[in-house]
Amino acid sequence: MKKSVIMHGLFIAMAFCGAFESGAAAPVPSRWALDGSGKRIVWNVREDKRLPHKDMLEMSGLQSSIVLSYEINEAREPKLLRFVLWPQYRTQPNDTHATCYYGFTGDSALAFEIGGKAAKEVVDEISFDGIWRSVSRAGDAVLVRSILPCADKPAAIETVEVLNSGKTPLEVKALNGEFRTYCIGCDARFEERCDVAEKARTLKAGESATWTAVYSIRRVMEKVVTADAQEEIAARKKRIAELTAPLVLETGDRIVDAMFYFAKIRAGESIFRTKRGLMHSPGGGPRAFYAATWCNDQAEYAGPWFGFTQDTTALLATTNAYAHYMPFMGPDYAQIPSSVIAEGFDYWNSTRDRGDAAMWAYGAARFLLAANRRDWAKDLLPGLRWTLEYSRRQMNAEGVVGSYMDELEGRFPHGKYNLCTSTLYYDALRHAAIVEREIGDKALADDYEKRAAAIRIAIEKFFGAQLHGFKTYRYFEDCKLLRSWIGIPLAMGIYDRVDGTIDALFSPYLWTGSELYTQEADPKRTVWDRSLLYAMRGICAAGRTERVWGYLKAYSQSRLLGEHVPYALECSVSMSHLSAENALYCRIFTEGLFGLDPNGFGTFAMDGKLPKGFKLMRLKNVRMGNKNVTLTLTENGVKVE
Repeated sequence: MKKSVIMHGLFIAMAFCGAFESGAAAPVPSRWALDGSGKRIVWNVREDKRLPHKDMLEMSGLQSSIVLSYEINEAREPKLLRFVLWPQYRTQPNDTHATCYYGFTGDSALAFEIGGKAAKEVVDEISFDGIWRSVSRAGDAVLVRSILPCADKPAAIETVEVLNSGKTPLEVKALNGEFRTYCIGCDARFEERCDVAEKARTLKAGESATWTAVYSIRRVMEKVVTADAQEEIAARKKRIAELTAPLVLETGDRIVDAMFYFAKIRAGESIFRTKRGLMHSPGGGPRAFYAATWCNDQAEYAGPWFGFTQDTTALLATTNAYAHYMPFMGPDYAQIPSSVIAEGFDYWNSTRDRGDAAMWAYGAARFLLAANRRDWAKDLLPGLRWTLEYSRRQMNAEGVVGSYMDELEGRFPHGKYNLCTSTLYYDALRHAAIVEREIGDKALADDYEKRAAAIRIAIEKFFGAQLHGFKTYRYFEDCKLLRSWIGIPLAMGIYDRVDGTIDALFSPYLWTGSELYTQEADPKRTVWDRSLLYAMRGICAAGRTERVWGYLKAYSQSRLLGEHVPYALECSVSMSHLSAENALYCRIFTEGLFGLDPNGFGTFAMDGKLPKGFKLMRLKNVRMGNKNVTLTLTENGVKVE
């Protein structure tokens, strides 16, 4: 089977065809429900009258990721496609998309013969709490299926507990327990395999037994991967607990709090062990993005969030992400790559500069201050200076920063001078000045502050505009259409046009009911979550929380409990649950609602605003300096305990 074409096409067909309507005028009804713990979502398939339904989600460990595509037809029969990806196993050509993967389904996956016949399952319930589970029936047999990645092995696990709910003995036989297939990789021939240890068993009435499938890979001269299911389940739960224990949000809105909880999982789990160290990567499924970093996803979006979480694995992956770009920062000031790929041994460039230097500088300065790491700051300081100087050299006579394109890489018009690049540069100057003042050159800190003041004025003059009567921003020179990225100045603390910008964002030109169109009048009705997440953070930071809360809740309900759950996604084209978008969701609350802005190593300015109708909100287990604190947001501001 030619996986790069056939399996990817099957993935698209199963997961996406007819499953989503990104341009819906109003939020779709919830298909899922939140259980009492607030940490598990449940789909009651038995009572669902809107079948068939398809969806997919991703789960990651340090050496594997699994994208599970699942479909339930009108008879409630399941169809599962388990795409297991192994980022350290590279195929040719060893490019951005060279992660080896295989789609396990049909005769390559765990299946059963029950009572002498092929099991015909009928699904009652599906749930997710970081581990995907289904409960189904096949005659007198009740099957509880769990699917998850191994924590630190190149494998994924599927367990099926079978209960005999009848009154007579029941013979259960596992099928497809020794599947093997082979492909050529960059350094060896790879064997992709499914292994099931126990084959057949007769269950007495009321008795149950568990079968385990291990979906793994090996170089043909390596040992076969073995895994204990209970140990892997425990390790998966442990990692989820590590990712969700810091920064516990309590707003009083269960859906928003739960979306924040789940976003922490997806933001932090997509970290892979590579030859060049730990690498945080976007993910996204077959032909997507693994063992690689991007100046926007990792440096700009996720890095500052991980500074707040203080998760050891994420901190190391983030410092690696910034460090991987520094060897490209030459004295000729040629652009740095958009992405470092192939486990850190190659790069990818989007034709021309996307404003990557501004992305890197913005994320690095915020990350270093929030993480409270002066030692790392000294190592990365040359990179911070280089990226800011590179950006300065791209400025025009009007004082804004040029880039050949933006982070959407030419998918939409971008001009020569876009709003994102200049506002990122502005914020990078502000926070780099703090870094320089504490550990570097105080004269350079003064210069950065002067430059920041100058470009803030230039942003207003160059990008400030009236569009459809809204006092807001044009996205680039001569742009006459509203764009979803007009909210980014608010996230950088520029509030000159806050009310007009909010009106424009949530006007019928851009707002769909639970999302933002990327551009007004787009015939494809394209949505990119990242621009909405930036805008919501900025609106909260500007103190207009009462204006955004309803929109935030609509978005959260759609993503957590709607048709494609439970995470923020990349865009309406891929529908991928990319990791860093979920870090952007979390930052709505840290930097937006609670107004946390790092103003020193381990110190923060705080300017939170409580939405009307709420008495208080809390953010627990926040690491500030050498202390864990609780932040309580009241009508009088933020209280630190």
